[in-house]
Amino acid sequence: MSQTSYPVPDLAPGQCHETSLLIRRSRFLTHIARASSPDEARAFVELMRVRHADATHNCWAFNAGPPGSTAQIGASDDGEPHGTAGRPMLGVLLHGDVGEICCVVTRWFGGIKLGTGGLVRAYQDCVAGCLDTLPRAMRVSLAKLAVEIGYADNERVRRLLARHGASVTSEEYGADILLEIGIPGPAVQDFTRELADLTSGSACVIELESD
Repeated sequence: MSQTSYPVPDLAPGQCHETSLLIRRSRFLTHIARASSPDEARAFVELMRVRHADATHNCWAFNAGPPGSTAQIGASDDGEPHGTAGRPMLGVLLHGDVGEICCVVTRWFGGIKLGTGGLVRAYQDCVAGCLDTLPRAMRVSLAKLAVEIGYADNERVRRLLARHGASVTSEEYGADILLEIGIPGPAVQDFTRELADLTSGSACVIELESD
């Protein structure tokens, strides 16, 4: 799988996906949100902690990178016996084929102890069940380009941008037109080639940075 195009939670900022389980009188409430950085993940965890301050535990795990990557991960048992919640949750996330994801499992203790093995299974089942119904979308990397064109080519270049799913983020008008655009990474090569053909090689393209 490409590391620049992969499934992510199809959730807008501030949205989360929720499921619940009742296991031997303990109530487990699972929330998943998209988190493209550790800071976003921790902010979501804190939001859930505040929202469910009456709960016995708010255990969490996140992978803020591509599916299976361990470069930006985190997990916490939040008071459950060591290794029974956060790590098992993270294991499910890392094998779940979804990137940029944060999960919080909130537990209200029901009076019956589950034991170490029971806790591990419970937290794994909570994450797996939430993943099963999670809406997903494909993350596509954006390349940012500076494109300098002549006025005579403006309309044709605008149509070319639209065909490649590119959007103009800024524009300046001087002796020529300078456009800054965001364009899906996989489309850059074809766009650059077609732009050169369209403008007879007069257009200038510089890659600024990639998302």
